Amino acid sequence: MKNTLDENKPIFLQIKEQLEDSIINDTIKAGERVPSTNEFAKYYKINPATAAKGINELVVEEILYKRRGVGMFVTDSAKEIIIQKRKETFFQNYILPLREEAKKLRIEPAELLDMMQREDEGK
Repeated sequence: MKNTLDENKPIFLQIKEQLEDSIINDTIKAGERVPSTNEFAKYYKINPATAAKGINELVVEEILYKRRGVGMFVTDSAKEIIIQKRKETFFQNYILPLREEAKKLRIEPAELLDMMQREDEGK
């Protein structure tokens, strides 16, 4: 868990994203238990209902599932669901605006690709 929360973003979203990041980078694997709402609440000194909101969104998205009396666990398809969701967000937030700006600057798709590959070669 991160040591602090960002004041510029809703806490429940930060908890949700933190769990997603842990699943993507394999800190928490499929089938493993995630911290409980009370554990998040105690660690961050927040209301358990706030933590529950972020966790419940992951349940709705079929990233987590509840085992009654035991806790929340990562589904087998969680990592792929998160990656697909984030790819779509990446496309909407970065690729589409990039293409629009490229059009304004009269940058052809092939030239844009060359620019991206040039960046890769520079590393």
